[in-house]
Amino acid sequence: MPIFHIRTRPTSLPERIFYGILVVVVLVLGFFFLAAALAAGAILAAVILIRVWWLKRKLEKAAEAEIISAEYTVVERESLSTALPGAVDTEISRSARDR
Repeated sequence: MPIFHIRTRPTSLPERIFYGILVVVVLVLGFFFLAAALAAGAILAAVILIRVWWLKRKLEKAAEAEIISAEYTVVERESLSTALPGAVDTEISRSARDR
């Protein structure tokens, strides 16, 4: 396996300071870019959630508006034989007619 030697010149002190400052600047800019991206993502998520909530609320109100509510009382049907003595029960006469 061949071994490669790359000859580099030694770096001077001002060069090392410049590169150090450059690394710090890149890290700080990266941090602020990441913070801005996270804030934008949070704002976008909040806008989407509010929009979904608003549409859901609107649909629920529309569904409630379609329902007609009223009060009622259930009245049991009495047969005519018990209501009127001597009357012919309508259910019996209907079944006899259908035969």
